Amino acid sequence: MTTGRTRKRRKLQAEINVVPYIDVMLVLLIIFMVTAPLLNLGVDIQLPQSAAKSIQNDKEPAVISVDQDGKYFLTLGASKREPIDADTLVKKVSAFVRENPQLPVLVAGDQRADYGKIYQAMVLLQTAGVPKVGLMSQPVQANEAR
Repeated sequence: MTTGRTRKRRKLQAEINVVPYIDVMLVLLIIFMVTAPLLNLGVDIQLPQSAAKSIQNDKEPAVISVDQDGKYFLTLGASKREPIDADTLVKKVSAFVRENPQLPVLVAGDQRADYGKIYQAMVLLQTAGVPKVGLMSQPVQANEAR
């Protein structure tokens, strides 16, 4: 007794239904997109005063000064401070560091100078092959202490 209707066997499906996972992912994406800007609104930073001890060295360091207008000045050892352009600065400091690899190289930036100019001086020193660059500052005065 066979009837005209035969039953088809359904094959087992070996796929994962990812639709619920996509929904969860989209909800999480929206949550992170809304909360991420709130995390970076503002951070209250109070920079420390410069009460660092001075570097003790027998010889004078190389000092690159950046004035208020962003001009560079170079003082090598005990020599006189001279105005200098960026290309000459790289050449002179590179030669100085090759001869005196242990002497420190410092950047003295005017506090009214553009930060970008001071940063550019540090990049020029890196180009010249200086392994370590220090930043100069004034010690805190007793009447300015908070």
